[in-house]
Amino acid sequence: VHGTTKNYIKSDRLSLLYHPVSFAPERTWLKLRSAPAPARRRSGEEAKEKACCLVLPQPSDRSPADRSFISGRSMTALLRSLLAASEKAACIAQLCRQEEELFSLLIEEKRGADKNKKFLQDFKTLADVLIQEVIKHDVGKEFPELQDHICGEESNKFENGLGEIVVVRVCPTQQETAALLQKVLDRKQTAAELLAAAVHQEVVLSDPALDNVDVTISTESLAVWIDPIDSTNQYIRGCGSVMPVNGIYPSGLHSALVLIGVYNRHSGEPVLGIINEPFFQKELAAHRWQSKYHWGISYGSTKLSSLSQPRHQPSPCVVLSSNETTVLQKALAPLYGERLCFASGAGYKMLCVALGLADAYVLSEGSTFKWDSCGPHAILRALGGGIVDLSAALKVWRAGQHNNLPELTYNKPIEGAMGAERWANQGGLIAYLCHKHLKAVMVTLANVTDTL
Repeated sequence: VHGTTKNYIKSDRLSLLYHPVSFAPERTWLKLRSAPAPARRRSGEEAKEKACCLVLPQPSDRSPADRSFISGRSMTALLRSLLAASEKAACIAQLCRQEEELFSLLIEEKRGADKNKKFLQDFKTLADVLIQEVIKHDVGKEFPELQDHICGEESNKFENGLGEIVVVRVCPTQQETAALLQKVLDRKQTAAELLAAAVHQEVVLSDPALDNVDVTISTESLAVWIDPIDSTNQYIRGCGSVMPVNGIYPSGLHSALVLIGVYNRHSGEPVLGIINEPFFQKELAAHRWQSKYHWGISYGSTKLSSLSQPRHQPSPCVVLSSNETTVLQKALAPLYGERLCFASGAGYKMLCVALGLADAYVLSEGSTFKWDSCGPHAILRALGGGIVDLSAALKVWRAGQHNNLPELTYNKPIEGAMGAERWANQGGLIAYLCHKHLKAVMVTLANVTDTL
């Protein structure tokens, strides 16, 4: 707001958030007229319309943080946009998996610097690339300021069976997207048209819970990490008939998730997370999968989530990767006994913690990446938990610092690393829901003399 011109902003509801500013002799008056507050906030009393004035310093007197606040947008709009994109992503993942002829065409082995060293073979699928580009396109279209700050695991260059390199993107029309995808799919017209239809479908969210989200944030300071299909190995090879053990699926399609995380580009802190389960449950009559999404917002003192605080487990439980080191498993055995559970997919194990199926997820290796953890991290923070850097946390714990353990951040690559390794969570991690669970793990591991 500049000069002395009076500006009027009209909205359905006005929320004033305290934000410290340094007032200067020159002041600008911004007149805001708020609609009646919802009845539920006024104990049934009829709210009266009020006019209020907010004093703002001149642009020359404002710090970058002040300008960022003033240019803020509703977190609800961003959340809705990302949720709609995640639902479209889930639809594409289901479609690719259900169509056998289509699915057989969609695998390509990763090579060189982009190969995840955890698996002997790690696959990139067209579904991965297409989902990533759909999210970039849909969210970037609605939030142009985020366009250059939406990043993911995959390169959008795809090599088809004819050896042609095709840059996958969302075209202006469904027909153009289908024509582009035909090049990837070795001229398979039907498959390309099915995917193009899924890419260009309009997703309409009907979620009353989102109507209660009223948070303002500057999207200009945000960036987005996307993992189009976490646990790609299980997405390609897993089946949907795996039975859970103590509520946790050890493998299979249930561990294949769409992960979206939003973080502050300056601090690296996660502020919004979405986990979408494309293969949540199967409709037996229709032979089709149903998806389910979860979200969380952790911004300043605001903590909101689609999940509620789960009930405490009757006995402690930790979830690990099936190829976790023997040293770590032996170290945790006295604490968890027979409740050492194993599961595939980093995102899925973090979801198990958020759902209260496990007290913690511990990983000693640097085999996860920023796109794996950013979304789940925001959800855990919204529920009062978090994800700490295991190596860094052990170092400060052994030095006597037991509070404010270093958490993962998402804005800085590892110096000197190449390819995907630039964004690895190099020191391992502990995902937790309650601080007492984190403390129990730290006390146990801090006494381990062997290298984890």
